[in-house]
Amino acid sequence: MTSLKLKLGAAALLGSLLIGASPALAEAVLHRGNAGEPQTLDQAHTSINIEEFILKDLYEGLTIYDAAGKIIPGAAETWELSDDGTVYTFKLRADAKWSDGSPVTAEDFAFSFRRVEDPKTAAEYANILFPIKNAEKVNKGEAPVDQLGVKAVDEKTLEITLERPTPFFLELLAHQTALPVSKASVEKNAADFVKPGVMVSNGAFKLTAHVPNDSLTVEKNPNYWDAANVKLDKVIFYPIDDQAASVRRFEAKEMDLAYNFSADQIERLRTSYGDQVHVSPTLATYYYAFDTRQEPYNDVRVRRALSMAVDRDFLAKEIYSGSQLPSYSMVPPGLESYGDPAKADFANLSQLDREDQAVALMKEAGYGEGGKPLNIEIRYNTNPNHERVATAVADMWKNTFGAKVSLVNLDVSSHYAYLQEGGKFNVARAGWVADYADAENFLALSLSSNKTFNYGHFENAEFDGLMKKSYEEQDPAARSKLLHEAETLLMKEQPIAPFLTQADLWLVSSRVKGWQDNGPNAHLSKFLSVAE
Repeated sequence: MTSLKLKLGAAALLGSLLIGASPALAEAVLHRGNAGEPQTLDQAHTSINIEEFILKDLYEGLTIYDAAGKIIPGAAETWELSDDGTVYTFKLRADAKWSDGSPVTAEDFAFSFRRVEDPKTAAEYANILFPIKNAEKVNKGEAPVDQLGVKAVDEKTLEITLERPTPFFLELLAHQTALPVSKASVEKNAADFVKPGVMVSNGAFKLTAHVPNDSLTVEKNPNYWDAANVKLDKVIFYPIDDQAASVRRFEAKEMDLAYNFSADQIERLRTSYGDQVHVSPTLATYYYAFDTRQEPYNDVRVRRALSMAVDRDFLAKEIYSGSQLPSYSMVPPGLESYGDPAKADFANLSQLDREDQAVALMKEAGYGEGGKPLNIEIRYNTNPNHERVATAVADMWKNTFGAKVSLVNLDVSSHYAYLQEGGKFNVARAGWVADYADAENFLALSLSSNKTFNYGHFENAEFDGLMKKSYEEQDPAARSKLLHEAETLLMKEQPIAPFLTQADLWLVSSRVKGWQDNGPNAHLSKFLSVAE
């Protein structure tokens, strides 16, 4: 169907040229491959980057990531921070408007943040905004919604009061959960506010069509404050979770961007497409979680042994063709505020020495050869790369411990829903991409109070205590030291086994201009253009 559209478009353009029309009138359309069908287009319920890529084209937060992945002003033109670091005063752009032409107001943002924290909304990512005064209490039903620390001082002035100084707060505001909704639209349309023809958005584009599992179309928003600099007329997102199909459509020139192709295709694609193949290191960790609620994974010796027996160099080189790096820390490298992450104490051993120590630990715990049988089920979300990793890890555990290992896979939505809803498991594949460039974002996943993302239900009072102190510490150096101590403890306990520092794999057509690889993997269509 897309090929036909392209041919028809080319024919129409030829006709316009023949009758003397300018080729400048041809629509500038970007065809974006997306890694799956969005579960929602509601800011309060978004949780994955499949939705993020779309939502950030439709809406604009107070801050945004530019093409290089740096935080810059978005809907807010300027802001001031109080001397004690707890009160932000944002000035919204005078010409910031919704797609229906009405002004974007400070009350729209205040309403949006209250909506996310209102326990009735049950927002999956409500914790992103917990640095705001009373946000956690409101979300838990311990304080009324109107006690949230957000206030519209006037139509274009928003005041946000924080619980404590939060160095990464401006990055939190660039997260999709912090995107605004039109108060008037939500109050009028309720749940239907997300539908094409109904949605009112304040970003560079507006939603015009959505055919589930086929395509989602956004068109340039003429009321966007910076519309004069938006070079695309239309962006069509294609929800393709079949990586091979995604590559085929890119090769057929039906898509300009393809996201997350299979790593074993890197060399072939580089041979054919050269610098259109992008391998971009990102702030992301690929890890396995152990369910610490049940034996034998409640035994630190078993967790450490299983983690040590995994040859991360093999995973990085043989399965990911060098596109990902071996990892022994939960926090990825590249965070300026944190420095070098705290690695597991076995990181510098040879793989043979790790395996010897792993066998001894497992024997001491009473499992494996000569002990209790070790039956392990690995759960992972459907994906060729994840399947290859799971198969390789299973072989490593079989060869090292004589374990019997089985594999279970579900589609990405079902896999994470099962983990987030507290389903029991042995070992589960997971990955975490930074919501904001701070080590806390990775370490907070293992807090006992994190009911959504602490998949293995790890509980450690000392770890929780170190994290609590880090939240109260205002000195950056002292805070970093506390976070390093927390990560050192986490890597000693191994409730999670980090395997790889991830990279984002993109195919970017040579006709796409303005693309820049960046750590946050932020690629707003407003910064892109297409050349015929």
